[in-house]
Amino acid sequence: MMRVAIHERQREADDLERETLDCRVDAPLPLGRSTLAQTLQSLVQSPVWKESTDHGERSESPIAEAAAADYTPPDSSIGGTVPQGVMQPGTVSNAEVLERGWAALPESYRIPPTAPTLEEARAYCQRLAESHYENFHVASWFLPKALRPHFHAIYAYCRISDDLGDEVGGRDEALALLGVWGEELDACYAGTARHPVFVALTETIRECSIPKQPFADLLIAFRQDQTVTRYQTMEDVLAYCRYSANPVGRLVLYACGEADEEKFRLSDATCSALQLANFWQDVREDFARGRVYLPQRDMEFFQVSDETIADHLATPGFRGLMRTEVAYARGLFKQGLPLIGMVNRELALDLDLFSRGGMEILRAIERRDYDVLSARPSISKLSKAGLLLRAVCAKVFPALSLGKSRLRTEPAD
Repeated sequence: MMRVAIHERQREADDLERETLDCRVDAPLPLGRSTLAQTLQSLVQSPVWKESTDHGERSESPIAEAAAADYTPPDSSIGGTVPQGVMQPGTVSNAEVLERGWAALPESYRIPPTAPTLEEARAYCQRLAESHYENFHVASWFLPKALRPHFHAIYAYCRISDDLGDEVGGRDEALALLGVWGEELDACYAGTARHPVFVALTETIRECSIPKQPFADLLIAFRQDQTVTRYQTMEDVLAYCRYSANPVGRLVLYACGEADEEKFRLSDATCSALQLANFWQDVREDFARGRVYLPQRDMEFFQVSDETIADHLATPGFRGLMRTEVAYARGLFKQGLPLIGMVNRELALDLDLFSRGGMEILRAIERRDYDVLSARPSISKLSKAGLLLRAVCAKVFPALSLGKSRLRTEPAD
């Protein structure tokens, strides 16, 4: 069955190679881990899941569910098991663990004793957004001025959440801090938050009618990053993307007044594709962090092992594996493209940029003949200049956008 499934995906890959000329654009986008597609996709990853709060339905993936719940070691008396790739956490969070975590981060990340004013909170979020990624200025330039504080607040939430998960030196510290961050999210919806990010978000949530679900879904991904290191199937990887990437697109749609189920579906395809593109670009870097996002069953089929990655050996089997995964990601990008023609022009331009950027990452991988192990595929400065030029032209000439045939012309409110 596994061989049949992968052969089917290989056939789909061949079809997609022939069908996606429209996706292989000449004006690429430099959206890797450090741009607003990463701003939006960095918008993409966040704090801890709280079992006591109603955060809605969860993925059916057993790995995702194990990470989403408050994790405790399995009790053999009730037949508990630990899914492959899931690590049992260490000691229970306490004040000492929390202090170690906070000490590893900028002092400004700590939760203050009293809440700032809305003006102070928004200034905090703007500084955080614009000091972390220079490309935030480029991407936010296309947004109506009235929306920028909302994007600053959403970005700041995800930026700090990302750092709480990856920059504190250990799993126990990360889980403890993510727990505190999750409690601040609950306080935000209760109107009692003190952290500047949540003070700013309170107004964004009110003005844009954003439910807690997308913020809470992001929390699952960061908790899962602390406990899950391998994914058996592509379905498991996509279940992770549901929490790590898809909520970002939904938050953007809410902030821009474009939220509905059909747009969510298309946005999910684009966001998952962006996440996969970053995974395939960063196989070596993620492995150094102890994580492998390539599906284990696909690796087995192509006879790729952890040793292959550790030794930076781009074997014929590894190249075949990457070719299949790149084509699958491109197919997801293609599924999401119709969204560009369904939203207002300003948002459409950013969506156009995100899609181009993700597809350019895939092209960079292809240009290296799928060798992402000897060096990380990168996007040239010339390509980045092409992005900006294409974006400016698309603002003036909508027919140049990927969603040219259906692009609406009315501006956002």
